[in-house]
Amino acid sequence: MKNVGFIGLGTMGRALAANLAAAGHNVIVYDVREEPVKGLAALGAKAARSVSEVGAQSEIVEIAVVDDAQVEQVVLGEGLLDAMQAGTVIVIHSTIHPKTVRKVGLEASRKRVGVLDAQMSGGGVGARSKTLCFMVGGDKVHFDQCHAVLAVSGQHIFHVGALGMGAAAKLAQQSLICLNRLAAYEGMVLADQAGVDMEVFRQIVHLTSAQSHIADHYEQYGKMEGLAPEEARWLAHLFYKGLCPALELAHELGVSVPGVALVQQRFEWVLGIKKD
Repeated sequence: MKNVGFIGLGTMGRALAANLAAAGHNVIVYDVREEPVKGLAALGAKAARSVSEVGAQSEIVEIAVVDDAQVEQVVLGEGLLDAMQAGTVIVIHSTIHPKTVRKVGLEASRKRVGVLDAQMSGGGVGARSKTLCFMVGGDKVHFDQCHAVLAVSGQHIFHVGALGMGAAAKLAQQSLICLNRLAAYEGMVLADQAGVDMEVFRQIVHLTSAQSHIADHYEQYGKMEGLAPEEARWLAHLFYKGLCPALELAHELGVSVPGVALVQQRFEWVLGIKKD
């Protein structure tokens, strides 16, 4: 069993940390909010008072905070890296730009601390059921060092290349998910409003090149009307914040992604960031 720190106890972080504690690892957790820390402590984790305390007591520190700025603040600004020992590893789960991962990795290398960007897919359901898919970038030695910890919550774990490639894979995959959701929504609404038998139409979609995982599970993934307003807004914000670095990366690479820009605009409309 390993000494594993976890910083950021939102929907995903809380579930992953709970899985680690249940698996028998020595888990120390930190979040700016007291409630999730107390909840994990009740499950056997140790509550830390600072990110530095997490770093000082951990062989592996997993981070699941909101965005690039928070990742940099936790690792470089609040003392996590300064507190960690040579040979330990930081595992970043946040959906962020590859350049942020590389910046953190460069600073960490000066202390001989490893960094992985282990991006996740599967959402809260996948985290709780321990069926997540991890896309991991970084040194293979560090990947092997952390594999057993990731396997506690991940059913599929892919090493996708050098540091930053996990983030790049996640941004590309997030773009596909959002475009698939938009396509399924618009196609299903068009058929429904035209009076097509929707049960028959779903069978047609499944058997033709219109098929997608989103379309096959449309009631679960494809539409937002049945969600409570706060849940729909949370989901829109989740996708929106993932598309921001995806569009930034595409611009830097000179890749045209007008569909991604369109779906981001629709999320902006839902969130009230921009009006039609």
